[in-house]
Amino acid sequence: MPTPRYPRRPPRLPTVFDTYRHAPVYFVSFCTYQRNPWLARPNLHAAFLAFIQRGWQEHRIAVGRYVIMPDHIHLLVSGGPAFNVGDWVKLLKECLGKAIRASHSPDLGIGVKDEATTARRAPHRGAATPDTATPGSANRLWQEGFFDHLIRSDEKLGSIWEYLRQNPQTAGLTEAPEDWPYQGEFMVLDRA
Repeated sequence: MPTPRYPRRPPRLPTVFDTYRHAPVYFVSFCTYQRNPWLARPNLHAAFLAFIQRGWQEHRIAVGRYVIMPDHIHLLVSGGPAFNVGDWVKLLKECLGKAIRASHSPDLGIGVKDEATTARRAPHRGAATPDTATPGSANRLWQEGFFDHLIRSDEKLGSIWEYLRQNPQTAGLTEAPEDWPYQGEFMVLDRA
């Protein structure tokens, strides 16, 4: 009698907990300067994915669920004992800034150094420092700093995961959350 064949299980996404037993999970958000809609683009999504893949391969920094909105990014991230979320976000902003500048167009207002643009993009209350500014340019890409929250419970992790998934639909960008092309889950971060 032949042995029954069972369907193959799909490959399991690796989890950060396969590498670090008690790695903290952070919910991170950051915005473009003056909420300019520069982010939801295929080339920027590709640059983001390349950055997080390299971060995992070289430093074991894991990004779980993420969503790239037109003017901000939300994500879950975790790393080992030496992981510094502030340094990591700074590097991510630099990487994405290069992608934004590489695909700049006149409608983005990036890279123009005339006085009118400088005046229009002048600092305002809570203005950003030029995290990724081109030398000699007064234009900024990012709001200063970022928001991070250490997730302390699995219940909180689940609610944040759902918030990230629903974000494009809540913002009126899609009919269904799964229709938004600039989102995903690179690794499973399933416990806090």
